[in-house]
Amino acid sequence: MRAIDLRSDTVTKPTPEMRRAMYEAEVGDDVYGEDPTVNRLEERAAELLGKEAALFVPTGTQGNQVAVLTHTRRGQEVIVEAESHVYLYEVGGIAALANCQVRPIPGVRGAMDPAAVEAAIRAENVHFPRTGLICLENTHNRSGGCVLPPENVAAIAAVAHRHGIPVHLDGARIFNAAVALGRPAAELVAPVDSVMFCLSKGLAAPVGSLLVGSRAFIAEARRYRKLLGGGMRQAGVLAAAGLVALEMMIDRLAEDHANARRLAEGLAEVPGLKVDLETVQTNMVMVDIVDERWTARALVEALRREGVLCNDTGPRRIRLVTHKDVTAADIELALDAIARTVKAGP
Repeated sequence: MRAIDLRSDTVTKPTPEMRRAMYEAEVGDDVYGEDPTVNRLEERAAELLGKEAALFVPTGTQGNQVAVLTHTRRGQEVIVEAESHVYLYEVGGIAALANCQVRPIPGVRGAMDPAAVEAAIRAENVHFPRTGLICLENTHNRSGGCVLPPENVAAIAAVAHRHGIPVHLDGARIFNAAVALGRPAAELVAPVDSVMFCLSKGLAAPVGSLLVGSRAFIAEARRYRKLLGGGMRQAGVLAAAGLVALEMMIDRLAEDHANARRLAEGLAEVPGLKVDLETVQTNMVMVDIVDERWTARALVEALRREGVLCNDTGPRRIRLVTHKDVTAADIELALDAIARTVKAGP
């Protein structure tokens, strides 16, 4: 039985066009700046995001941590949303690598109140760390793929820049946000100083992320990439898939969003489950379990036996993520399996 894998969009397989491009890729030594395919990918990424330059990195986590290292100095403080990926899911990298402490601010669906952000910026005082960076996340993973309102991003960036503080955006799924809003990604990220976005999630490339920003920022970021072991040699075989992803996979994200909406609406009708449909804005569905017979972990395991893979994100919450390897027909099969499983009980 073929599993319907809704654990994450990171499970996507590269397309035939990507595999062909990887096989035929022109390569060189990227540490020397001599890989023509990597260079083309970086140029294209900068163009799409409206920034001066870009840097190809192996992972989104490395891209975020390189950005933090480049923007900050040891002993500073980084303001983040309290449920952000850079805070919860990057192995304490801000502390371990940049030697900075984190100031988490609770948000609403990932969006921090600009007034709360401004209040968290440290006054000049010998007892305080200086605020060195503000990090945002769009789309916001823990809120179920919610899109940050552009006006919220602009307001926080305005606060930050008024205080001389840079803003980094974890835009792992920024193209999901752009497709959901029907606006260019460059427009959404224009207010911020740097952006990381992933190629290996909904865009389905096998490896890689891009960090974009000013030429001066990227030149310094390149040094920190080398420090973290991200300097790759004939990396064009990977960058080639990224070029295909940027050319062919962005617009089709709308299909994933439509499948997520159908999945959410179907799950909302299942007795024992609860879905806040207002949070289903892109390709994620967060499901709260109100049937007291089930825990999230038990339901995840029961669904695995039925051929539906998903993840628990809390004691009574599961997350399902749509992507290009899940079809509309798969969604109907998953809905049937989930409804039957919940009804039957543990």
